[in-house]
Amino acid sequence: MANTFSQLFVQVIFAVKHRQNIILEKHRDEIEKFICGISNQLGAKPYAIYCNPDHIHLFVSMKPSLSVSNLVKEVKRVSTNFIKEKRLCHPSFSWQVGYSCFSYSLSQVPSV
Repeated sequence: MANTFSQLFVQVIFAVKHRQNIILEKHRDEIEKFICGISNQLGAKPYAIYCNPDHIHLFVSMKPSLSVSNLVKEVKRVSTNFIKEKRLCHPSFSWQVGYSCFSYSLSQVPSV
């Protein structure tokens, strides 16, 4: 096969350290847009995102060359710096180390 074809759809969920409710509604849109931009740059196409006060849901399709662990690591690292620089949360803001990840088939995408 000459070309690579993939359909990798994943939902990633990660939380604020200690599940603190420190992401304010007034900053939600700005944080969501920034994380979508990071995801695009890394090779993941965002389909949906929702930033709760204590955690984030991110639904993307991914290139096969990008691992979920690298996507999450970079999104967390870069978004932490952005949130701190823009002072969108407490200065000690950070994400928890772990995350959850769920895969979906193309037929499930509309319902996710």
